[in-house]
Amino acid sequence: MKRVLFAVTAMALLMTGMAYAEAETPVIDQRQANQEQRIDQGVATGQLNKREANRLNKQQRHINKVEGRAKSDGVVTKKERAKINKTQNRASRQLAREKHDVQGKRPQ
Repeated sequence: MKRVLFAVTAMALLMTGMAYAEAETPVIDQRQANQEQRIDQGVATGQLNKREANRLNKQQRHINKVEGRAKSDGVVTKKERAKINKTQNRASRQLAREKHDVQGKRPQ
């Protein structure tokens, strides 16, 4: 009986440890959510056409893949965070450019 209790306790502790080992990236995740929301808002207001939105969504998927690779070993290093941040900055600038370009506007 003691062996079974010990084994169950050990497994529970091991599983808890694995859950805490997963890398947390709340700032990166929030920024991703904000950028995806900006894309959706741009489509809704007509600032982005389908082609632009697809290109921007592809960038967001790429950032998610980079983040997933960084998290795969359970630790996101400073270098990995910097790479993700740089990629997010590039995507944010591209999103701003696309939202404020002149597609669809007629010359007056």
